[in-house]
Parts: sequence; structure tokens; C-alpha cells
Amino acid sequence: MNYSLNNGIGRSEKRPYNARIVLSGFVCLLFLMATHVIGFAAEWSLLPSIGMKGYYNDNLLLTPSPHDPTYGYWISPAAEFAGKTERLEVSGKAALDFVNYYGGETSEFTNIFLPIQMRYRTEKDEWGFAGGFSRDNTLMGELQATGLVLRFTQRNMWNASPTWTRTLTENMTFQGTFQFTDTTYEDGLLLNLVNYQVWGGSASIAYQYSERDKIQLAATYTNFHTTNAPSELRVSMPGALATVSHQFSESVEASVYGGPRFLTSSSLVADTKLMGRDVVWVYGTSLSKRFEKAVLQASVGREIMPSGFGLLLQTDRARLTVSYNFSETIAGSFDISGYRISGVSPLANGGTLSDNRLLYFTPQVDWKLSEWWKMELAYSLRVRDSDSISEPVFSNGLTLMLTYYPPKLAISN
Repeated sequence: MNYSLNNGIGRSEKRPYNARIVLSGFVCLLFLMATHVIGFAAEWSLLPSIGMKGYYNDNLLLTPSPHDPTYGYWISPAAEFAGKTERLEVSGKAALDFVNYYGGETSEFTNIFLPIQMRYRTEKDEWGFAGGFSRDNTLMGELQATGLVLRFTQRNMWNASPTWTRTLTENMTFQGTFQFTDTTYEDGLLLNLVNYQVWGGSASIAYQYSERDKIQLAATYTNFHTTNAPSELRVSMPGALATVSHQFSESVEASVYGGPRFLTSSSLVADTKLMGRDVVWVYGTSLSKRFEKAVLQASVGREIMPSGFGLLLQTDRARLTVSYNFSETIAGSFDISGYRISGVSPLANGGTLSDNRLLYFTPQVDWKLSEWWKMELAYSLRVRDSDSISEPVFSNGLTLMLTYYPPKLAISN
């Protein structure tokens, strides 16, 4: 059985899970702690903003079927906060997107972003946390991360990643990390999307063997499993990773990483349990160069990522980003990214996934109109190709956004 990528818009699907409830309470507790810390912090700040965006796309869903252009507008209020004491740092953000689409895809939805980061330091130890809640749509979040064009629906994601870093010697540190993710989709099963959870961790040793050279060795483990699929899929993935970074000069940095992942999958299809084993290598390299008015970043790599199709994806990605400051008020950027995506585990409901290819081309201009106002104009070209369609599909998008930043509130005790 071969699955192609058809798009659609879903309605509400609510399936509570105990893990999600516990994580919701945990993140709320962290926000309360953050508010408490900021209240007594030596330094704290609050930066509110509100953005208004007009949107146009001639093929929003990247579909080869007949379609009409989509128009829309976004209203995006947000507030960033930060607090700092001698040992503790807390930062976070609360942001909303009120989105309305017309024309080819008529819909109305709300995106929510509640990230939080915390860091506590002692003489030799550092404890950290990064996580929170995000509610976006699959064409906004999952497409950019994996390169896979999913059905168009809302995605809810909880993340929690605590870390512990211990200084062993002047040049050597140990770090332990835990990762948990719970992802759900509205009306997912009607669109062949399934909810899933990912948990895992890593233990690594980093050694700074010169002022400009650093090496890191890590042992990793990841467990991926679907939570509402008619045929459950579980994948365990232990692995190892080595990273070497080098600073050629104050303006040029490069890094190289690589290592194996040992996949063991089990799925239940038509009362038959299927097992599979595979070895996949992940690797990559990145290079950054800073000029007086410009920054150039290039990267090539392979990663294994979870997907709402109920499987793990192998995403090969090449990216080039260039930014340039024309003046103190006008800046421009250029981003081109290419993806090649294939499945590295069976689909939760059996079958295989067609190989997909995606190309992003995005120039953007930012203009700081005044101390409190900023305007952004961006064009986006996306090209999708797949073994399941006869010829590539093109999408052209245009975005104009105006953002107002009220005065930043900052107090030092």
C-alpha cells in the first residue's frame, strides 16, 4: 500500500491523556515559579508587542489538484518576559495568532505559543529547563521542521526538556538531558494523522581541548509511539553521536557531527505483529561567517524526526541563509532550504510513504520605521515534488507585517 499526501481541513478532536494532563500542570507550575522569581529578581523585564499581517498564497496546500488563491490576515499579540538573579535566570513568552483565511481555504483558527526557559547555576552545576506549549498548524510548524507536507489542521504540542550540566575539570563537562513531547492533531484520524509521544534522553561528555576546538561524545536514546492509531506503532532508537567544532577566527566557526541510530520497530497490523530492525546514520556540518554588515550561515545534515503520519522520518536538509544590514533601520535576508524526506519506520496503519522533496526560497526585508514600529515584507516560493505526483507543484506567497512595540518595562532592584 502506498500513501500520497492529500490535504484537508479538520474539526475538533479531543482525547485527553494522563501524560498530557501531568505535563500541563508541570508547565503551569513552572510559569507560576517564573512569575514568583521575576517578582523578586534583581533584574526583570517585560516586552509587549502586537503584529498585524496580511497574507496571500496561490497554492497554500501545495496540491496538484485545481485550487484558488488564499487570502488572509493575522493579529498577533505577544509579551516576552525575563528575570535574573545571581544564580537563576528565567525567560519566556506568551503569544497568540488570530488567523483568518479566505478564498481557496476558508478557515479561522488561533495559534498559541507559551515557551519557557529556566537556568540555575551553582559553583560546579547548572540545572536547566526548556519547554512549554505550542498550538500551530501543520503547514506552519511541522512542514518547516521535517519538510513533509501534511494535511492542513491544528497541531497541539507539549514539550519538556530538563538538563543537568556538571563541570568535571577546567576543560571537561558532563551533561544529562531528558526529552518528552506529546503531540495531538485536531480531527487527525479523519486526515490519516495520528497522535504520538516521544521521550528519551542523552548523556554526553564535552572536552575543550584548545581555545578554538571542542569535541563532544554522546549516548542517546529515543522512544517514539503512537497514542490513538488503530494499529499501534512503537520505535526505540538508541544511538551515539560525536561532534567536533572549530573556531577558525573570531568571525568564522564550523562544526561536524555524526553517529548511528539503531532502530527497532514493532507494529500491530490486522492482528499481526510486525517487527523491524535498521541502522540509520545521522550526520551534518555547519559553517558561519560574520562580516561587518552581513552574516552567512550554511548547513547540510540528516536527522530523524517524528511525524503525524505515525512514523519516523529521515530528513536530509541543505540550507543557506544570508542576512545584511543596509542601514541602521533597513535589513534584508535570504533563505534557501532543500529537503529530501523518506520514512525510516513503517506507517502505523501499514504501507509505505512516498519519498518527498521540498524547496524553500524566501527573501525578506525588515524596516524599522521608528523606535516602536517595524515593517516586514517577505516573499516565499515553495516547490514540492514526490514519487506520488506526476510533476512538481509550485506555491507563491507574499506577507506584509506591521508590528508595534510599546516601551520595554525593565526594573533593577
